[in-house]
Amino acid sequence: MSITADPGSTTGSVSPAAEEARAEALAATGWGIPFKLVQPRNAMFWVFLWGMAAGTLHMVQYFGPRLGVYGTGLGVGILGFALYTIPWLILLAHHNRYAALPWRLLAVAFIWGGVAATFWMGLQANTAMLSLYPKLFGVEWATNWSAGLTAPFTEELAKASALVLLIGLAPKLVRSVYDGLIIGAFAGLGLQIFEDVLYAFNGSAGNFGTNQVGAAISTLLSRGPVGLFQHVLFSAVFCAGLMWLIGRENGRHRLRGLLLMLFVVVVHSCWDNATFYGRSIFGEAGPILLMIILAVVELIVLAQVFRWAAPQQLAWVHALLGPEVVRGVLTADEAAAFSGGRKARKAYVKKVDGHHRKRAAKHIFAATGDLTHELAAARAQDTPAVQHARAELVRLRAA
Repeated sequence: MSITADPGSTTGSVSPAAEEARAEALAATGWGIPFKLVQPRNAMFWVFLWGMAAGTLHMVQYFGPRLGVYGTGLGVGILGFALYTIPWLILLAHHNRYAALPWRLLAVAFIWGGVAATFWMGLQANTAMLSLYPKLFGVEWATNWSAGLTAPFTEELAKASALVLLIGLAPKLVRSVYDGLIIGAFAGLGLQIFEDVLYAFNGSAGNFGTNQVGAAISTLLSRGPVGLFQHVLFSAVFCAGLMWLIGRENGRHRLRGLLLMLFVVVVHSCWDNATFYGRSIFGEAGPILLMIILAVVELIVLAQVFRWAAPQQLAWVHALLGPEVVRGVLTADEAAAFSGGRKARKAYVKKVDGHHRKRAAKHIFAATGDLTHELAAARAQDTPAVQHARAELVRLRAA
C-alpha cells in the first residue's frame, strides 16, 4: 500500500485513455459546475420568481389574518418541524455524495417544494377539487374517496415541477436518474415540512385556540413518524421515474419510469385513504396493518430504485479516480472499493488485517471523498486544493 508516485505531480504520466474517461465523466455529470439561479435570459428563472411570489402571497393570506390569535401554535410548529428537518438533511446529504449536486440547487428544490408547490399549487388545487366531489358524488362518497383521489395527483405533480424547473435552470447538472431521486427528495421534504407546519397551525386553531402548544406538539408526534414514509420517499421515487420517462439517461427504461410514477400515485392514495381502505380490506385493525404494509413495500421499492440508479453515478466516480490510481495516490483496490458503494467499502475494510489498519482504511475512504470533491470543483486541474487533498491521503497512509 505504498505510494509509487508524487501525488502533486502533473498528468504527464497518466494515460490519455484515463484522462479521457475522467473528462467524459465530468462532462456527463456537470460535477463541479456552480449552480447559478439568477438567469434573466432563462424563462425558468422567471417561472421560479412567479411561483415563489404567488406561493408567498397565498401563504401570507392563509396565516396572516389569524396570526395574532394562533401565533403561538404556529411558532411551536415551526420550531418543532425545523428540528425534525435536521436529521432528514443529514440523511439526504449522505446520499448526495456521488457526483454531488450543489447545495444551492437543492435549496431551490426544497424552497420550491415548501412555498410554490404547497401554497401556490397543492393547496389551491386540493381546495378546488375537494369542494367539487360532494356536489358531484355526494357527501358519503367524498368522505371515503376524495382525499385519495386528489392529493396523489396534485401534490406529486407539484413536487415534480421542482425537477422540471431545475432541468431548465441547470441542464448540465441535472443529468441522471440519481439526480432526479435526490432533487425529488428535497422537494418532497420542503412540501412535507411546510404542510406539517400548516397542520400544526390548524390544530392550534381548534378549541378556540386553547392549549396551542399541546396541539402543535400533538401534530408533530402524529405526523412526524408517518412522514418517514410519505412525501420525501414519494417524490424521490416519482422524480426518479420521471427522469427515466423523459429519457434524461439515454432514453432507456421509459416503461420502468412510468410504472414507478404510477406506483407512487397508488401508494399515496392508500395513505390518504388508509382508514377507509384498511377497514374495507382488513377490518377494524386494518388502517394500522395497511400502513405497515405500505411502509415495507415502499422501502423495498426505494432500495431497488437506488440499486438501479447508483451504478451510473459510481461508474463516474471510478472514472474520476482512474488517473489517481496511475499516479499512485490510490491503489486500484481502494478506488474500486470507494466507487463500489457502501457494501464494497465494508467488504474491503473487512479484508484489511488489524484494528489500526481497518481504522486507517476508513480514514482513507473519507479522504478519498474529499479528493473527489476537490477534483470535481477544479474540473480535474492540479489546483492547490487538489494537491493538498492528495497529500492528505499520503499523510494518512504514512501515519
